[in-house]
Amino acid sequence: MSESFCALVLDQQDGKTLAGSTALETTVVPFVLRGVQLLGVDSVMCPAPRRCAAWERLSQELPVDAYGHIRRVTGLADVPQLAAQMMAGQARGRVVVDVQR
Repeated sequence: MSESFCALVLDQQDGKTLAGSTALETTVVPFVLRGVQLLGVDSVMCPAPRRCAAWERLSQELPVDAYGHIRRVTGLADVPQLAAQMMAGQARGRVVVDVQR
């Protein structure tokens, strides 16, 4: 993995680029009844070199086809339409906005 990618990932740790908030105001009952596991890692306090090493390992061990279907790349001109889809609950996965497109 390139250092620039690692830097990009680390820059996203402020929570502004990955999610609006870490808050999840609900009970676990609906998830338990459906057999869903709520799993996660709190890496905020983890030192940056260790996080970078973890991202490096994931990039080597996790094949792209394991997550490729949940991400897409779009151009800056498509953002208004994408925002409307998000507000309507029609967008799924992660979107990378390529400002050069």
